[in-house]
Amino acid sequence: MITVRELVYYPVKGCAGTVVDSAPVLGTGLEHDRTFMVVDAADGAFRSQRTHPAMAAVRVEVLDGGTALALSAEGAGALRLEVDRDGPRREVSMFDRPLGTAVDQGDAVAEWFSDVLGAGSRLVRVPSGFDRDGWGDTPGKVNFADAHAVLVASTASLDHLNDRIVARGDAEPVPMNRFRPNIVLTGDDTPHFEDRVRRMTIGDVELAHSVRAMRCAVPMVDQSTGHRAGPEPIRTLSTYRREPEYRNKVSFGAKNAVVREGTIRVGDAVEVVARFDA
Repeated sequence: MITVRELVYYPVKGCAGTVVDSAPVLGTGLEHDRTFMVVDAADGAFRSQRTHPAMAAVRVEVLDGGTALALSAEGAGALRLEVDRDGPRREVSMFDRPLGTAVDQGDAVAEWFSDVLGAGSRLVRVPSGFDRDGWGDTPGKVNFADAHAVLVASTASLDHLNDRIVARGDAEPVPMNRFRPNIVLTGDDTPHFEDRVRRMTIGDVELAHSVRAMRCAVPMVDQSTGHRAGPEPIRTLSTYRREPEYRNKVSFGAKNAVVREGTIRVGDAVEVVARFDA
């Protein structure tokens, strides 16, 4: 039986995740997931671990039902932010594509992130009425995640990858958090079975496959320290998970859209409603 092993949401895109026992799932993914984003203070372009790996070690706690955040990072102290849902707007973009305006969270948190990352930054929040489409087999809706609501990975996929890494003889296994999933599944020993799930139900939530998750440099960042720690796992993934239809990138995990909202809990059984033939 396939079950939910772990649930994680990431309040600020690119920063540390919050592991929970249960989570409401909205049309845009787990509640509070990637509701905030750090952007370049000059042009509003999003910041990522691809260029600022220190983001991984920024801890974020959602307080008081989402009306406040607690931020902390080694050497930077802690900051409590009272969330502004209706403040000044700022034009933002992702991958050179405009996303419209987002709500700027003020100078204090901007200065804090600028110090942590060593680059002029602002923190923004999705505005009321934000409506962004994903893409793929089932596009769905998304907040500030790269392009999809929910990233699903399995322990079988990670175990298979780590067996290959260890077999090389010159590297250590990597933890699941390198891939920053929202939902980790266990119970099926077939590596990458999540790729072949077209639709699944978990509790009263239904998810539908959007696309396999193409990986960049982020899995080479140690999520506990915020330091680049490559070349694994990308080096080993490149030996067996290249995707010719996606410019030869490597994949790990599957991105899904939310087609029915509800609540997911660790331990919930997963019903595979439909699979891909190949």
